[in-house]
Amino acid sequence: MKRYLYIVLKYFTNLESNIAFYPSLISLFGLVFAFFMIVMESLGASRYLVEHAPVLVVNNVETARSLLTTFIAGLISIMVFSFSLVMILLNQASSNFSPRLLPGLISNRRHQIILGIYNGTLLYSIFTLVSIVPTGDKYQLPGFSVLLSIIFMTLSLGAFIYFIHSISQEIQVNTIMDKIFKTSKGRLDKLIEAEKELDIDFGDTSDWKEIMADDTGYLQDVSLKSLAEIVKEHNLRVEIVPIKGAYVLRGIPVIRYKGEINDDELEKEMLDTITFSKDELIEDNYVLAFKQITEIALKAMSPGINDPGTCINAIDYLTELFALRMKKKDVSYYFNEDDEALIFIKTVSFKQLLYNVMASLRTYCKHDIIIVQKLFIMLQYLLQSREVLKESYKESIIAEIQNLKTDALKNHDNEADLEVIHNYINNLERRNPSEYEFES
Repeated sequence: MKRYLYIVLKYFTNLESNIAFYPSLISLFGLVFAFFMIVMESLGASRYLVEHAPVLVVNNVETARSLLTTFIAGLISIMVFSFSLVMILLNQASSNFSPRLLPGLISNRRHQIILGIYNGTLLYSIFTLVSIVPTGDKYQLPGFSVLLSIIFMTLSLGAFIYFIHSISQEIQVNTIMDKIFKTSKGRLDKLIEAEKELDIDFGDTSDWKEIMADDTGYLQDVSLKSLAEIVKEHNLRVEIVPIKGAYVLRGIPVIRYKGEINDDELEKEMLDTITFSKDELIEDNYVLAFKQITEIALKAMSPGINDPGTCINAIDYLTELFALRMKKKDVSYYFNEDDEALIFIKTVSFKQLLYNVMASLRTYCKHDIIIVQKLFIMLQYLLQSREVLKESYKESIIAEIQNLKTDALKNHDNEADLEVIHNYINNLERRNPSEYEFES
């Protein structure tokens, strides 16, 4: 039973991020509500309101038809325009910033709900119009349903105005980076808060039994609570082999465990706690934020765009994220209520994360002395931060300062630029102990 529950949750998680999920859900509600109102009208809802509250009823057939026909035509035009704006947003984000931003923009719940309101109102108006049928020499007029369609249309117009405002904000690069930063910061804060000041060592896990992946895709998430229940029940120790966000191929080990399992179904149940996806979401993997902001910076420095201001803003966000990441340990464990480590979770080390970001920035931005200065400032801030958790983090920062110095000196011949680079290096040497002196 648990296995099928995991499968349903995994399917729902992937479905929820689809751009058509909420519009389809709200459209279905609009359709069901239209049939509900048809039934209510057949029971005499409008006739009752005409006698007791006539202001709530549209009691003219031609007026009702004209209103509903206009609403249907107008909603179709609004929907076409709104979907066009969404496509423009996605195309501009992909070409100007990074294709990796698209899953986050597509999964914007507010835009999905707005598109759903359009479609739900459209379906309601269509079926309300169809329900105006002749009975003898008269028409059965659903007057109260027509009034509701006016209210829904007014709501759709308000949603359209909000949509225009929202889409104009979403397309700005600063808004995109700020959203990425806040999402990843929230994720990092949760991970740091969940860490415990305990020295844990699972030892060498290479000889543990392995469970192979039965699917391909990015390792999006692991249901740690469900996996921990299985681990505790069968007295196991478990390691999640791939790093979250890594692309997993079918047939490679994803889980290692220590203990005895005599049931293949239990291994499948453990495997079902892992969610694979073709998309990457920051809500599940904070490392993706570093990748996306770095790609925005690199795209801004490309010859076709040439926007160093955006690159500088991106480095500011990276500085804050790195400072927050330095509060987190390089290894993660999942503990039960008795502070017993049950699951070992591999994570991207601070050293590897810093190197990956700096290697890209050094490669594509080393020719710009302004960006080089900004990178020195970032590394200096991180080196002097009081939030440094480990001495090895400082060593990683110093190694990147040396790498940046080497590339900067090789790519600048102007005496003024060289003097700026040497000034930053000398300033760093003065502010740090002698054991951290940089090579000449």
